[in-house]
Amino acid sequence: MKLSTRTRYGMRALLELAIHYGEGPVLIKDIATRQQFSQYYLEQIMVQLRAAGLVRSLRGARGGIILSRAPSEIKLSEAFIVLGGMESCPVECVEATELCKRSSICAMHDIWTELRASMSHVLESKTLQDLAEMQKEKGISTIVTNSI
Repeated sequence: MKLSTRTRYGMRALLELAIHYGEGPVLIKDIATRQQFSQYYLEQIMVQLRAAGLVRSLRGARGGIILSRAPSEIKLSEAFIVLGGMESCPVECVEATELCKRSSICAMHDIWTELRASMSHVLESKTLQDLAEMQKEKGISTIVTNSI
């Protein structure tokens, strides 16, 4: 299962906002520079996150983007759904068993269903705060990488 670039970049941007939560707004251009991806692409992602109520923008000289709630109140699953990361199932029959008449007798169907449930469990049990703490434990307050 492969996550979309939108999901990966969006999660990295949310992680940045969680790490800097309480320090004031963060400029989109600063996130894009630190994360080494397009500011224009990040602006598109932020529109989605803003529409979903996960972030808000502040105008003016000290403006920028901030999380709309504390990082401890935002589950990773919520962000994944907004960014489109949770739409992908290993196979279609996991969500629509009527698509395959073998679903009830197929052992692989059971594995795909278990895989989807495991992924959902991890994303439901973790928050942006958990993610920020994990990042801070690595001794780096802001991630800069092309590999995530």
